[in-house]
Amino acid sequence: MSVNLGQKVAIVHDWFVDSGGAEKVVSELLSIFPDADVFSTVDYLTDKQRDEIVNGKKINTTFIQKLPLSKSYKKYFTLMPMAMASFDLSEYDLILSSSSSVAKGVITGADQVHICYCHSPMRYAWDLQEEYLRSAHKEKGFLSFIYRHLLHKMRMWDVTSSFNVDFFIANSTYISRRIKKVYKRDAEVIYPNVNVDDFNVVNKKSDYYFTCSRLVPYKRIDLIVEAFSEMKDKKLIVVGDGPEMEKISELATSNVELFGYQEFEKMRELMANAKAFVFAAEEDFGIVPVEAQACGTPVIAFGKGGALETVDDGVTGVFFDQQSVPSLCDAVLRFENCSEQFDANVIRTHAEKFCTSRFRKQIKEYVYSKTRVGA
Repeated sequence: MSVNLGQKVAIVHDWFVDSGGAEKVVSELLSIFPDADVFSTVDYLTDKQRDEIVNGKKINTTFIQKLPLSKSYKKYFTLMPMAMASFDLSEYDLILSSSSSVAKGVITGADQVHICYCHSPMRYAWDLQEEYLRSAHKEKGFLSFIYRHLLHKMRMWDVTSSFNVDFFIANSTYISRRIKKVYKRDAEVIYPNVNVDDFNVVNKKSDYYFTCSRLVPYKRIDLIVEAFSEMKDKKLIVVGDGPEMEKISELATSNVELFGYQEFEKMRELMANAKAFVFAAEEDFGIVPVEAQACGTPVIAFGKGGALETVDDGVTGVFFDQQSVPSLCDAVLRFENCSEQFDANVIRTHAEKFCTSRFRKQIKEYVYSKTRVGA
């Protein structure tokens, strides 16, 4: 159901380079506010992705789009605050930013309402700084000093740009706490939309474990593959591609199958038939574990971050408490010892708490309450 506020609405997103959980949030915001205009630092979506995410709308981009090698957009991260500030949004009454980095940094006036749906404060400048520097091979030496200084500047901007947000929405209680710590601001928790209706429950599971993700360091697919390479009697299927593919391929033994990138239909089939979905990242929310539960598939998850809010330990999955091979192996063995207690239909019912209709209802009610526009 769409909403007509009688106002001009702008939706601002960090960058459009892929179709992930944050982009699904933008898609749902556009389903609620279909006349909204869309803004972002860069747009590198395919035509198919653009149709799926923004219904084919034009995405207004910044000067970064035109810079050399701009597809490596993160190299220009120090220019992104200036890029966001370059948007003239003065004609809009309501600005909705979908931000895990820079989108909240748009400039707004006293008569405008800016609501930020925050996926996280800027993690590569805060708690993921060291991982970011390692991935860029800048953890030591003179260049490390330069990068650390730039990240310090980005932290300062991240905080000061939060002053221009009127109201924060957090995608989990975990992120609400981080917003309070970093920005000293309160945030309403509205869990992101999960299209649970796109998934069907499979009661009779096959004898393999499953994980899927973009293969980047913080997703910790390497940890999962290394653990299963030590449990050679257990089969693991991995779906996904990314910069860590070569490293993960070297870790994989014969019981680990790397399928690479797969279309949604194939990924959904593998997820639905798996005996368990394995999740080792510390995510802000984590949509994919909820999608697994929508299939009635239990989740073996690292017990930190958003997973603590989406997985019910002993009912829809089990946790492991350290991002280590022994801890994950122990969790798999505990899962196998109690696997009969997991009911696919109960797991599905749990996932439905995060459905799209719930998200739309809560967002509409929140925006109405902050803009004083009646339903």
